Amino acid sequence: MATRAETISNLNHCFDELEELIGGLAEADWKVQSLCPDWNIRGVVTHSAGIENALIGWNPTGSDDPPPFDKIPPFVAESKGWSSDELVARVRSILDRRREELAAATDESFARPCGTPVGPGTYHRFMDIRVFDLWVHQRDMTYPLGRATDDGGPAAEMSLDEVHNSIGFIVGKRVGLPDGHSIAFHLTGPLERTIYAKVDGRATKVDHLDDPTVTVTSDSTTFIQLACGRIDPQAVIDEGRISWTGDALWGDKAARGLRFTF
Repeated sequence: MATRAETISNLNHCFDELEELIGGLAEADWKVQSLCPDWNIRGVVTHSAGIENALIGWNPTGSDDPPPFDKIPPFVAESKGWSSDELVARVRSILDRRREELAAATDESFARPCGTPVGPGTYHRFMDIRVFDLWVHQRDMTYPLGRATDDGGPAAEMSLDEVHNSIGFIVGKRVGLPDGHSIAFHLTGPLERTIYAKVDGRATKVDHLDDPTVTVTSDSTTFIQLACGRIDPQAVIDEGRISWTGDALWGDKAARGLRFTF
């Protein structure tokens, strides 16, 4: 697990990326469809800012204390009356307040139990998830806008960790790899990593496999976007952005069945 300082640094990196993007949008850019089916670019920005706004001043009292997501719908409703410039100013103000809160955080406050989007956890665990969410949403916007992004670095590594740590669920429940089979996901960059899982009664993440049933090869961004259901598997198969060797049936099923977020 990342240290508190590492998580905060990665959050600040994501905040900076978001601010830089929205500061350079033309009016027409806000209406471009994002990789999220339900949102255009403005919708993604409003959603991301709405979560951070809801977290301002939140001091969870225990693992059964959910994040104050009930504050998001009123924020979104209010934002509909703002001009693009007003939205940018509001987002910057929210992110500045979040930076201040995070700078004042301690190891004790990060260890505080709370509800998270994936169940009971700690505030630290929730902030790791926020890095993942913000990193993915940034690419939800930059890719359809044709904006270049640096998809490497610590925040990207933390985002990939969210997928890596869920690989047992993905392989067992989403792909449906059968008992006795194993799989390796070879990521070629910008994050270079090989992720292994095998099914022995249940699918689990393992550190290494000598002879996996199938090896799936992809760049790391495509892998994360497939795991988040952001892009069409058939399109990236056709483009050669994901391929496989070994068992052809399970390679195809894996390439099409990575999605674990909804």
